[in-house]
Formats: sequence, structure tokens, C-alpha cells
Amino acid sequence: YLGVMPAYSAADDALTTKLVTFYEHLKDSSVPSHQATVLLFDPSNGTLKAVLDGSVITAKRTAAVSAIATKLLMPPFAEVLCILGAGVQAYSHYDIFTELFTFKEVRIWNRTKERAVQFASAVSGPVRVCASAQEAVTGADVIVTVTMATAPILFGDWVKPGAHINAVGASRPDWRELDDELMKNSVLFVDSRDAALTESGDVILSGAEIFAELGEVLKGTKPALPEKTTVFKSLGMAVEDTVAAKFVYDAWSAGN
Repeated sequence: YLGVMPAYSAADDALTTKLVTFYEHLKDSSVPSHQATVLLFDPSNGTLKAVLDGSVITAKRTAAVSAIATKLLMPPFAEVLCILGAGVQAYSHYDIFTELFTFKEVRIWNRTKERAVQFASAVSGPVRVCASAQEAVTGADVIVTVTMATAPILFGDWVKPGAHINAVGASRPDWRELDDELMKNSVLFVDSRDAALTESGDVILSGAEIFAELGEVLKGTKPALPEKTTVFKSLGMAVEDTVAAKFVYDAWSAGN
């Protein structure tokens, strides 16, 4: 797939488009499934101001949004973080989650165990490599799914009541990471209702009801409900790339 994601933010005085390619690799590949470039324009006249590494921006902004959701929705005194998947998004989520939150234990599972072991040896803190997704999930307070799964790999009867799940993979309408039980018995938050109802197989195929967009919680028009089992379905929004790209460009400009 080749995706084009244009956006304009008046508040940030920023105009961008992201070009992103998505290839489903049938075998583990050294090439990431998603590769991207962000073009930053001057909104006053359309001049191209910068070409930025969209893969880095995508990884960082996606993890940042998951972290915002987690800050709002995770149970108090969360101690165990579980990451399912060991790709680019696993690393970016690990970095920001361990920077912002204090977990006593971090667990990882990946379909290919070698990549999970590689992840555990590459990151800065101790990580427990689990033999199965169920082992990794059982008792976890915060769960991050960043896989290339097309069928559920996370099941409701494994999940601790009150846990918070960031569902980042399965970005196609016929792909799943979470089963029906988990989707229907959790309070569902999304970044965009429109996107979730057209792009997310977890939402579409389960028939789960969307409780709120994350922005509604941030604005205070919908409650966070951290005492409930919560799912944040992340699909990504072009404006997130715009704000991130402008932030990077401004920081670079200030240094020059």
C-alpha cells in the first residue's frame, strides 16, 4: 500500500503530508513493514521547508499518543507492563513508557522468539521474555499490542480486570489483534471514530461500541474511567505527524 496523509494545523501554523508505504512481509525481514517520509510546507505560500524521516516521527508520535492514553486510563499503582510484538513500535513504546511510568516488571512476547530476545538485550532495562502471549499478559496492568497479527492474539479471559490495553497493530478492516470478548467487555476509546469505523477490524468485526475519542477525554467532555478495563484503539492521525514534524523542525531551526 502507498498512503498519503495530508494535514493542516492552524494552531501550529503547519502544513504537511506524510507518504507511507506498507508491505506485509511474509517472512521476518530486516526492512520495516512501514516506511514513511514527511514533507513540511510553509502554509503561507506552499514552499517546501523540510523533508523529515517519517518512520521515526511515526514511531515516536504513535508511542506518545499511547502514553497519553495510558496516563489517563491505566489503573492506579500499575506495576506490570506487557508488550506483544518486537518491531519498531515495540521499541518506541518501551522507551517512552519506561521514561514516563514506573513499572516493576516489563514483559515481552513475539511470534518469533529470537526477536523478543534481541529486543530484551537491546533496551536499557530488564525485560522478561515470555514463551507465550498468555504468559506475558496474565496479571499485566498495561498491555501494548504492536504486532502484524491478522487474527486475535490477545484474549479477554487472559486480561486482568481493570487493565489498560493500547491496541496499535491490526490497521486494516479485516485484521484483528483483540478477540470479541475483550472488545465487548472493555470501555473502548479511539483516536478517531471515523477512522476506527472504517479501518479497524477489531472495532468493525467485534461490533464493539466506541465510548469516546481520546480528545474528548483530554477536553473533559468524557470521563477516563481508569477503574474499568479499557482499550485504546490507535490508528494514527495525520495531524499527529504535522504537530510532531513542526516540533522537530522548530527545534532544529532554533539550534541553527
